[in-house]
Amino acid sequence: MSNATATSADAVHGSTRHAILRAARELIQTRSYLGFSFQDLAERVGIRKASLYHHFPSKEALGVAVLEQAMAAYEKWFKAFEGTPEEGLRTYINGFRNVIGAGQRVCPAAAFIPGWDAVDSDIHQAVTRLRQMQVDWLTVQLTRQGRVQDPAAVAGQIFALCQGSLIAARITGRVEDFDSALGLLRHQLGLDDAPSASPFSAGS
Repeated sequence: MSNATATSADAVHGSTRHAILRAARELIQTRSYLGFSFQDLAERVGIRKASLYHHFPSKEALGVAVLEQAMAAYEKWFKAFEGTPEEGLRTYINGFRNVIGAGQRVCPAAAFIPGWDAVDSDIHQAVTRLRQMQVDWLTVQLTRQGRVQDPAAVAGQIFALCQGSLIAARITGRVEDFDSALGLLRHQLGLDDAPSASPFSAGS
């Protein structure tokens, strides 16, 4: 195989893998991890089911890859962020609202919780890491802000409230219910109540 042919094959492989991950994330966030099959995913991407196994040997491996993609997006944004604590907290909350899509989806971490005992330890660990990296970053921002006595505890509460608000909005299909649930938290943290666009991206 020539170098040009190998490069072309690698590009096709990478493009297909990207399409699989994008479709899998959409299914996970709208149906939950246990709510779709490899056949559903293959039909969504437009490939044969057997072709999925060339990219991911199991559904568990696919689930971990989706979570790792989300972690990479958070890590990239966290490292690049240079704003005030208020800007960081506001952008974090608005990421749940505008990027994940309050009323239409839940976040990748929450989508694995239904049937938690039915998923393997690799997924448990990936979900735990995804949560912890967010809590750690929130703790830093709250410490910088200096408004709360126990930043680590409040960071965990922010994560939990954002997750719960997404679930509540998913039930009703109304983004307004996400905004309502987060209104008191925004006030307590000294943030404006008006949701705004978020530069954070959860992956393309």
